Amino acid sequence: MTVNDFYKSIFHEKTYKISLKSGCTCPNRDGTLDTRGCIFCSPSGSGDFTAETIEDAKKIVAGKIKNPESAKYIAYFQNFTNTYGDLSKLEKQWKAALNSPQISGLAIATRPDCLSTDCLQVLGNIANQTFLQVELGFQTCNEKTAQYIRRGFSNEVYIQAVRNLHKSNPNIHVVSHIIFGLPGDTFQDMMKSIRTAIEAGSDGIKITSLYILKGTDLEKEFYEGKVKPLSEDEYFTLLKEALKIIPKDIIIHRLTGDPPKALLLEPKWTMNKKKVLNKLNELLDYKTK
Repeated sequence: MTVNDFYKSIFHEKTYKISLKSGCTCPNRDGTLDTRGCIFCSPSGSGDFTAETIEDAKKIVAGKIKNPESAKYIAYFQNFTNTYGDLSKLEKQWKAALNSPQISGLAIATRPDCLSTDCLQVLGNIANQTFLQVELGFQTCNEKTAQYIRRGFSNEVYIQAVRNLHKSNPNIHVVSHIIFGLPGDTFQDMMKSIRTAIEAGSDGIKITSLYILKGTDLEKEFYEGKVKPLSEDEYFTLLKEALKIIPKDIIIHRLTGDPPKALLLEPKWTMNKKKVLNKLNELLDYKTK
C-alpha cells in the first residue's frame, strides 16, 4: 500500500506532511559520538525544506494543494534527531503541534539510539491519543558501511528500537529509512537491508538513492573518486527487486527523495522529477498487480 492510500484509510481524505524544526541537534554533531554528522547529511540535518512554524510550513506546500485552508496535515518534525533534547520541552512542542488547527497527526524523525525509556513512555502516551509515526534512520544492514558513513549505532540497536517502540504502544507506526548506493554496499547488502527492516517489525519503509550534496563530507569523497552514484537504470532495477521482497501490508512511504537542486551534485537524473515519478508509478502499479 502506498502512503497516500494509508493516510486516506486513517483520515478519510488526502493528508499532507508538513516539515517542521524542533531545534534539536544530533549526537553525531554535538560531540557525543562525533562532530561531523553522517557523511551524506547536509548542514541543515537533512531538513532543507523545514519551517519554524506550522503556518510557515503550510505555505511551503500550499501550491501543491487544491484547498490548503481546509486540508488535513501531519506535523512532521524532520531534521536532525527529534527525540534528542529536553524531553519535557519536546513533549510540549509535540502537543502544541497537535492542538493546532488542521493537524491530524504527528511524525517524528529520530535515531534508534535516541529513544530513552522516558521518551518511549511519552511517545506511547501520545499514540493513545492520536496518530503517531516514528521514523528511524537505518540506512544499511552492512555494519562496515555503517561505520564508513558514521552512522554511530549497530544493527542490534536499530532492531531493538523498533521492538521498543511497538512495546511502548502497538499503535505507533514505525517507518525505517534505507539508502541504496552507499559506498561498499552490494546488491545483496541492499536487499538484506530491506529484509532486516521487515524482520525487525517496520510498519513502513522509505527508500532513496544516495544523494551527493554540497557541503557534506560525501562531496569530498565524490570528487576524490571514492563514491559513484547509482545510474537511473541501476536504481530502478534495485527498486524493482526490493518491491518483490516488501509484503503488501508494509506501507511504502517513499521511493525517492527530494533534495534541493541548489545543493545536489549527483545523481542528476533525479532532477527530472516528472520522469522519475512516472517510472515510480509504473513500479507501484506492477507491485499491486
